[in-house]
Amino acid sequence: MPVYKQLRRNKILLDTHVVIWLVLGDPKIGSYFKEHVEYMMEQEEDIFISAISIWEIGMLVERKKVDLENDPLDWIEELLKKGFTLLPITPSIAINSSRLPESPHGDPADRLLVATANEHHAILVTHDRKILDYGKGKFIGVYDPCA
Repeated sequence: MPVYKQLRRNKILLDTHVVIWLVLGDPKIGSYFKEHVEYMMEQEEDIFISAISIWEIGMLVERKKVDLENDPLDWIEELLKKGFTLLPITPSIAINSSRLPESPHGDPADRLLVATANEHHAILVTHDRKILDYGKGKFIGVYDPCA
């Protein structure tokens, strides 16, 4: 089944960079994906963000790699008010991130995202090549929003 059809049938979990690009209107994000997210928000469907992404956004702002219009905490709170749903890092997700089959990534944040997507049976929306390649297996579904 093509991934775009999977998007219509499954929950989605956004990788950190996708959250930032989507909210800031980065032109890297494809029109199909933008329309899909708008539709999901209109239908009040969950669009998931992992708690690790909150940490990553804070770190990116502190390291001056991302410039947000306001304080990262305020930015995140506004994001959550718009209808994005925050997923916690549960003990199961934390442990499973250390047990991923075929070790997809050395980055702990990315491992937590993969484990979160698996735990919640969600498509992981990312532009990260290592994760996209990992998604060719059967452990998680992935989607590149820039395609």
